[in-house]
Amino acid sequence: MTGTLLLWSGGAVKSGLVPAIELYQRQAGARIAVEFLPMGPLQERLAAEPLPDGVVLTREVMDKAVADGRIAGPTTEIGRVAIGVAVHETAPVPDISTPEALKRALLAARSVVYIDPRRGTSGKHVALVLERLGIAEAVEAKAVLGQGGSIVEPVARGEVELGIHQIAEILNLPGVRLAGPLPAVLQKETVYLGAASATTARGPEVQAFLSFLRTPRVRALFASSGFTERS
Repeated sequence: MTGTLLLWSGGAVKSGLVPAIELYQRQAGARIAVEFLPMGPLQERLAAEPLPDGVVLTREVMDKAVADGRIAGPTTEIGRVAIGVAVHETAPVPDISTPEALKRALLAARSVVYIDPRRGTSGKHVALVLERLGIAEAVEAKAVLGQGGSIVEPVARGEVELGIHQIAEILNLPGVRLAGPLPAVLQKETVYLGAASATTARGPEVQAFLSFLRTPRVRALFASSGFTERS
């Protein structure tokens, strides 16, 4: 295997994908470079720029990329991740076990951070949850909209009281702790898929790496980072 495989990936997969890549490079002698982006900007890049060798996308974005002829297929499930609430590691954990409890916690919080709905998967869902709870205007007035990177990092720094984001990113950020997942009736589990692009000449190498991601050792690694498997 020669040269470096280039991957584009949604940021929520970073906590599992980075150590998996490191392990694969040691075992297979491969070189893999990955760029992490929120799904909104990543979808724009897929439509406008030369493609990398492979991608890791949400199921919805992957389906569109396949329909647009940007993906060669087949696709491989990388992991599933739910949305949760983060608090500072020293803060009391609010009750968010029911929709009403979550509503009370969000209204009581001095500030809330989630990713800009125009940029990220979880932000779109958070906006829908706030509407469903009837508190969109109240929460949006005190919300910080993250643009990328570690969305709940302001919670870790003590600048924002509550963060709402994908659990895999909350669990792997120092300074915060997971208060819990969103209540089941308000939850969204996002499925991430990997595939080779339609333009790469290195499809078999991409598929070899994606197959490696389905091995027991790597599945355990993803599980420890907050990902779940198909039920």
